[in-house]
Amino acid sequence: MIDVLAETFSFAVGIAISPIPISAVIVMLFTPRAKTNGPAFLVGWVVGLLLVGSVVLLVPGVEQSGGEPSTTSGVVKGLVGLLLLAAGWKLWTKRPGSGEAADTPRWMDALDGFGVGKSFGMGFLLLAANPKNLLLVVAATVTIADAGLSTGEQATALVLFTLVAASSVAVPVIGYLIVGERADASFVAAKDWLIQNNSVVMAVLLLIFGVNLLGDAVQILF
Repeated sequence: MIDVLAETFSFAVGIAISPIPISAVIVMLFTPRAKTNGPAFLVGWVVGLLLVGSVVLLVPGVEQSGGEPSTTSGVVKGLVGLLLLAAGWKLWTKRPGSGEAADTPRWMDALDGFGVGKSFGMGFLLLAANPKNLLLVVAATVTIADAGLSTGEQATALVLFTLVAASSVAVPVIGYLIVGERADASFVAAKDWLIQNNSVVMAVLLLIFGVNLLGDAVQILF
């Protein structure tokens, strides 16, 4: 169990330091409905993590067979690894040049008019419909499924993974609820840095994870 948690921890951290969802929730904390929209976004993010993870755990053939990693898990890890490498390389080639400002995603401009429902939906979509974060969740939950754990242990591992992965979104929401507008200056600085460095941060992470997963796949399949 400890080994599985340690292995999935890196994927959880990779999701946790993904700049775009953190930037999005910070933007929401500057909207007129910050006290409801921020928590709603966080709940949507957590639901997305748990739902995607649960679906992967239920995929037939992913669990261990005869005490050995299944061929299905090796294939999935290999495919996810290749996709992460491709995504990482694409982000690296599109990173802002020296002295060049990164563009703020256009959809962030619409967050000011969101209510609770749309905020929840945005949190869910930034996980479930974002290929990079989705691939990291798949990689982590395939690792959990292929570890020979009981159903209860799998559920525990998934919940702990989710807590770590959601921590970076939870911190600004909880911080805002505690200190309110006193955190505004820090939030603005963090958001600007995250948007500016999004491509570099995620490119490095995805390339590292891609190589690791391909290594795992080779060990399982060959």
